[in-house]
Amino acid sequence: MEEFVPSGAALPERLLVHFADQRNPGIGEDRASVEPPVDAVADAVVLALHEDLTPDGDVSAALVPDDSVADGVIASRAVGVLAGSSCATEAFAQVSSDIEVVWLRVDGDRLAPGDVVATVRGPLAAVLTAERTALNFLGRLSGVASTTARWVEEAGAVDGLVRIWDTRKTTPGLRALERAAVRAGGGWNHRTNLSHWVMLKDNHLTGTDIASAVASSRSLWPGRTVHVECETLDQVRESLEAGADALLLDNMTPASINLCVAVVHTHGERHGTRPLIEASGGITLDRVAEVAATGVDCISTSALTNGAPSLDLGLDLNLEPETRV
Repeated sequence: MEEFVPSGAALPERLLVHFADQRNPGIGEDRASVEPPVDAVADAVVLALHEDLTPDGDVSAALVPDDSVADGVIASRAVGVLAGSSCATEAFAQVSSDIEVVWLRVDGDRLAPGDVVATVRGPLAAVLTAERTALNFLGRLSGVASTTARWVEEAGAVDGLVRIWDTRKTTPGLRALERAAVRAGGGWNHRTNLSHWVMLKDNHLTGTDIASAVASSRSLWPGRTVHVECETLDQVRESLEAGADALLLDNMTPASINLCVAVVHTHGERHGTRPLIEASGGITLDRVAEVAATGVDCISTSALTNGAPSLDLGLDLNLEPETRV
């Protein structure tokens, strides 16, 4: 597994712990960290099936004879990166314990059109009932992973010198799943939620200043990362003097980012440690490499989740001859 090795002076220890906890592998390496929490998967699938089966269940599948058996494959119909396999498995399992799903590929694998990712066998009615829910999760999360992989590659982020981060702009109720899909695509996760880090944006600084806000954060939440949004070089300098752990350079041009990065590294050389440098705001896929070249540690974008189209995957079923309906 590649390690995040920032350039220049060391980052605050609490941020290094955040990165280490994610254990983010490159595509094709250790898969443990790309799996979403089991409870989050089960809860999301319960809600999705309730949405699809209320109030009277699958009235179409109810017409299928009880002894009809389906045997099929889930295949990709486009280029992409797989994610969401645990959600698909859970969808089939919650509908019927008699459905067997065998995965031939794992989350984080690159896919080409026609690649078979899993086999599915079980009672036809149950398979038909679970099919759309399973594919919805699989397509949505594989789309997030695929979009993330494009950003990682375009940024040149595979060398470990810069990280592509997601944001909190996730689908309500699906954050844990989408964050796992980002990791499957080679990206990294920003703060989990509003309790995770102190994040001081312009609206939080209304009626106060950066130094006072950072000091109050240290007093109220000792040990928490304090992250300050900066729109100008002066705000960067204020944040450095205040002892912020991380800086978010918001909506800056590459030239402005270069100046800020230089100031931060000079500060680090003098003090032995420096804040993490994040760039965000207005960064598009065709500009991400230019921003990465400025020397920032991380680039965050909501495009990984907000702008991700679903990956086209389908379930192709064969009916056993003696049970064809």
